[in-house]
Amino acid sequence: MKICVFGAGAIGGYVAAQLWHAGNDVCVVARGPHLEAIRRHGLKLIVAGHETTARIRASDQPSELGPQDFVVCTLKAHQAYESAASMTPLLGPDTAVVTAMNGIPWWYFYKDRSAIKEPHLRSVDPDGRQWRIIGPERAIGCVVDPACEVIAPGVIEHHELNRFTLGEPDGHRSARVMAWAKILDGAGFDAPIRDNIRWNVWLKLWGNVSFNPISALTRATLDRITTEPSLKAICRCMMYEAKAVADALGISIPEEMIDRRLAAASSVVGHKMSMLQDLERHRSLEIDPLVTAVKELGQLCSVPTPTTDVVLGLVLELGRQAGLYV
Repeated sequence: MKICVFGAGAIGGYVAAQLWHAGNDVCVVARGPHLEAIRRHGLKLIVAGHETTARIRASDQPSELGPQDFVVCTLKAHQAYESAASMTPLLGPDTAVVTAMNGIPWWYFYKDRSAIKEPHLRSVDPDGRQWRIIGPERAIGCVVDPACEVIAPGVIEHHELNRFTLGEPDGHRSARVMAWAKILDGAGFDAPIRDNIRWNVWLKLWGNVSFNPISALTRATLDRITTEPSLKAICRCMMYEAKAVADALGISIPEEMIDRRLAAASSVVGHKMSMLQDLERHRSLEIDPLVTAVKELGQLCSVPTPTTDVVLGLVLELGRQAGLYV
């Protein structure tokens, strides 16, 4: 199997290095100083203080890499939208695209069973670019749990967790999703396959819709956000609003999971959410697939999201003022 990881940042670099060490035919698409470091010194991965190096093929020109069996897109959603056309040289007739990204995926309404009949979300895939160029029939859903960080060009540090939850948009256990799960398992990952991957997308989104923008607005770490009473109350309101939207779309997650998510988050001491990390490093903010999409889906379902709307307005203005959101 030929595998390309499109975006060898924190998560992509972690996946690519582990796959390479497991003996897979893997390459990466990267850019800038990160790409040059990988070319010169290999892709270095630090796990539990132990450093390994993957001498992996890397390029910023997908045409140099050719068609693949699996393309793993680990870009942030807005970057994936911008890069859709550049992915085409990697796509053969049967290439599967694993969307290992946070937020509502661009293929969300493909073979969806809800009453909403929309081809794509404006907040995630504004003109349907990914839907048209990549094609939703290629998509394998993937919910990312690991926490990783690029600590220097070409160097990835893994902090915790190794689960990548997988699922086909229509829920069936296809040969390709089972093959991909086996590949991940062979590389030391936990890769369960779910019959309703949208359920897992929403469960992860409960945290991202609230924790991420609040962290950027307050500069607070995750444990602070989920234990300080006023901030925790905002998180809870936003989670309930997201639950109401998911319920309207036919995704029923037990209410008690909200308290479990908050409790789990409160135990992660000192962790800065990705949106805060991006703000501090002056990188574009991933607002739309995490927050705007919940508001848009709420509007489509006639479900009000007042707290989410307020937080969204504030974090959008923060992004504009910092020059990190257009």
